[in-house]
Amino acid sequence: MDASYDPQAVESRWYRVWEEAGVFRPEVNPEGEPFSIVIPPPNVTGVLHIGHALNMSIQDVIIRRKRMQGFAALWLPGTDHAGIATQNVVERELAKEGLSRHDLGRERFIEQVWAWKAKHGNRINEQVRRLGFSTDWSRERFTFDEGLSKAVGHVFVELYKQDLIYRGERIINWCPRCHTALSEIEVEHEEEIGELTHIRYDYTDGTGSVVVATTRPETMLGDTAVAVHPEDERYKDAIGTTVTLPLIGREVPIVADDGVELEFGTGAVKVTPAHDPLDFEIAQRHGLPAVKVIDTEANITRAGGEFFGQDRFEAREAVRHELNKQGYMVKIEDHHHSVGHCSRCGTVVEPMLSLQWFVKVGPLVGPSIALIEDGGARYVPKRWENNYFRWMENLRDWCISRQLWWGHRIPAWYCDDCDEVMVTIDEPQGCKSCQGSNLTQDQDVLDTWFSSQLWPFSTMGWPEETADLAEFYPTDVLVTAYDIIYFWVARMIMMGVHFTDGEPFRDIVIHGLVRAADGRKMSKSIGNAVDPFDVADEYGADALRLALLQAASPGHDIPLNVEWIDAARRFGNKLWNAVRFALNHVESGSVPGEGGYPTEPGAIDRWILARLGEVTVEYDKLLEEYRFSDAVGLLYNFAWSEVFDWYLEMAKTSLRKPESAEATRQTLGVVIRDLLALFHPVIPFVTEELWSELVGDGLVAATSWPSPPQQAAPAGMDELQALVVSIRRFRAEHELSPKKELAVLVDDPNDITSGWWRDQLEVLANTTADFDGPPAEVAGHTRITSGSLQAFIPLAGVVDIEAERPRLEKAIAEAEDLLGRSRAKLDNPNFTERAPADVVAGEERKVEEFSAKLDKLRTQLSELG
Repeated sequence: MDASYDPQAVESRWYRVWEEAGVFRPEVNPEGEPFSIVIPPPNVTGVLHIGHALNMSIQDVIIRRKRMQGFAALWLPGTDHAGIATQNVVERELAKEGLSRHDLGRERFIEQVWAWKAKHGNRINEQVRRLGFSTDWSRERFTFDEGLSKAVGHVFVELYKQDLIYRGERIINWCPRCHTALSEIEVEHEEEIGELTHIRYDYTDGTGSVVVATTRPETMLGDTAVAVHPEDERYKDAIGTTVTLPLIGREVPIVADDGVELEFGTGAVKVTPAHDPLDFEIAQRHGLPAVKVIDTEANITRAGGEFFGQDRFEAREAVRHELNKQGYMVKIEDHHHSVGHCSRCGTVVEPMLSLQWFVKVGPLVGPSIALIEDGGARYVPKRWENNYFRWMENLRDWCISRQLWWGHRIPAWYCDDCDEVMVTIDEPQGCKSCQGSNLTQDQDVLDTWFSSQLWPFSTMGWPEETADLAEFYPTDVLVTAYDIIYFWVARMIMMGVHFTDGEPFRDIVIHGLVRAADGRKMSKSIGNAVDPFDVADEYGADALRLALLQAASPGHDIPLNVEWIDAARRFGNKLWNAVRFALNHVESGSVPGEGGYPTEPGAIDRWILARLGEVTVEYDKLLEEYRFSDAVGLLYNFAWSEVFDWYLEMAKTSLRKPESAEATRQTLGVVIRDLLALFHPVIPFVTEELWSELVGDGLVAATSWPSPPQQAAPAGMDELQALVVSIRRFRAEHELSPKKELAVLVDDPNDITSGWWRDQLEVLANTTADFDGPPAEVAGHTRITSGSLQAFIPLAGVVDIEAERPRLEKAIAEAEDLLGRSRAKLDNPNFTERAPADVVAGEERKVEEFSAKLDKLRTQLSELG
């Protein structure tokens, strides 16, 4: 075995072994109960970021443990065809050659995209392997493969037949640069300081005016009403009258609508139905026309009068200028607001009335809410259910058409002769209405989320009745970040309930986002993004996984500190050295892969076996509850603080004694073995390497989950540990060398010490111990209390009492002075009432620290006699 742990060497050799052994396939446990997870499919164009590393680390812990517990565990991998992202990547490649997609035409362009995927699309899979994630590659899927495409077509046609998909004009997010509608998740909202323009609209009868405010004054060219709240006393007489639209001269009504906020601004709002979703809804309720004044290029249309042809931002300034010139401008003020940008190109998104395909979500919402309310599926943590309910209850119809070429083309055909619309999976041979043959397929493709919403069951072969669908659906767990609950999780639930009559997954485990150490969002532009593969190259994939999982508290963001990863790397070293220590006493390959617990363990062996049993039970409980940070923290602390720091040290004494050596060798082997197995789902590479050295037989990835027998721990272990720690602290306080042997007198009224206990005390604390009770004269001794025990260390010959007394007196005076200053600050109302809360809390902590220090110093002084 190598003397030192080299993560790169270890991590380069095991994934191929696991794959070749077939341990990632559910068939490895043919009699096992089915258990399944589908991976949230990353975009085929992308690379795994630190958020993927967290998400997949959590899934890998779940699936590796279930596999080791004997389940037929399936973790199904795959990627998303990522319509707009992939198309943009390939278009940029073409642009380097001076070409556009239109130069190639639709068919050749799609061929070009498939060629790009064939060349670059495997990068994600190699990264999944690099981080050790144990997916079943024999079942890998792609949202644009033949089977999933069939499922997409089937769902579209069925929803259309059920009147749940329709084509109509509604407000959508439009990117003027990408020339497509965008889903909400493709819009990134950024807080900006804009300008709020207040405009006077005069009543048509000349009796007065109303003031409205907007951050987009160019849209006023398309206003078709002014809306006020029906209970607003300021406008009760104005409702039903009209105002004249400045610059355009159009007469528009004042309508009463509950959607207007009574307390906001002047209480009157301009209504631009073609360019604002709320205004569109007001228009629908009142039968108002929609005037489109911004086109798909983000230029002003002919309906904008003299501003026709101007870019929207150019028009914004021109409209302001003209309003001011004609006397309609009231004021302009700074205004903080959120502005949507296309996530792919950064262009400001334009809300726009557009003819698109939509899913009618109303009938789908109720059953999807009921599923969660009735316990058919649950969110972990439960608090995310309320977010889900709120979003579902306010859901608007979903725009699913995209003006792209790469994606699932909408299966709708239009008859050029009679305008008949036919929606069918297979291309119709003729018009069903007029029997004409001049048919044109819809040019648009479906939103990427339309296919990914079917992922849990389409990947299993649905709508065919496949063996995998019968065995592994519904899936058991979905693991995802909270930022896509609405865009993906909710839609999967809607489709699962609607098409499979039940939940697509039973547990929805929500984790937070990985942020920079200061809590800010990671961003390449800021320069604070952490590349998981740079980290893996420097510290190892296992260290990255361990650091992330230690911080993975359900639903909470993780402010990732690279120091955590370095600490995780050091833990790998510690585990490596523990196995090296074990192999000095246990023959390599002699530890059984399962069982092998000693039948007659010694006292220290019973203690560590008892703790192993307790920790395993609690670890299992925490993992079942998806409390990953608590679970990993528990096992980490047990390994470091109890196995490494205590048991390995105590074992050295036991191994030197012929009567106890064999039981300790057995115990040492099985405890380290079980520790490797318990840690394997978290840090798979190093545990597999160490398993091969210690056990030698088989793979830890394919072994059974540990189930150590319950043991009764010997009495006195807590007292021993506390006493050893206190004696070591005494040495540190008095600057005594660990090599200096100390005499200790032990008073054991309850007779909990025995031969093993005394041996360990003398070795661990470097003492000669006398167990005949307390000294006749306590003065001149340091007293240490440990449970029912008391121990006394004679100071004579150990501490220079004559030098120690003035040192302690000086230290006491200094501590009293510092304590007095802090108390004086806290007694001063000017300080406690005016100082920041954290400053006051800091002073309170100082009082506690100085008080404890004073107590300790005074005790030490009194012990000098």
